[in-house]
Amino acid sequence: MPAGPSIEDIMPVIRLQSAYLVVDDMAESRAFYEDILGLKLKFADAARWTQYDCGGASFALGDRSEGPEEARGATIVFEVQDLEAMTTRLRDAGTALGPLRDMGAHGRVLTVADPAGNLFQLFERATPAKAG
Repeated sequence: MPAGPSIEDIMPVIRLQSAYLVVDDMAESRAFYEDILGLKLKFADAARWTQYDCGGASFALGDRSEGPEEARGATIVFEVQDLEAMTTRLRDAGTALGPLRDMGAHGRVLTVADPAGNLFQLFERATPAKAG
């Protein structure tokens, strides 16, 4: 059991924030998901990130710079309220962590490996006090 904050002391995972695929050709991938599958665009950040609204859930496409370097297939992103507390808890448990990435007005994201080596990310939405 981790020596840091207990799960009762911090806000645990709030919800599944999104799932995204790392793609090599954003234009080709967008054409497939928009023109063939009919997904409706919610947000696009040039050729780096494209996000779709899927009935309350979010699905996105990210270029290689957006995802964990080792990622293949989908990346699951869980939203948390206190990324620092959760990072401490994971570190205290001996969990493998990637670098913390500050995305400015969007928020911050941390890549985590579960015990089986599956990668996922924890996302904390930016607040005016935390926006970089």
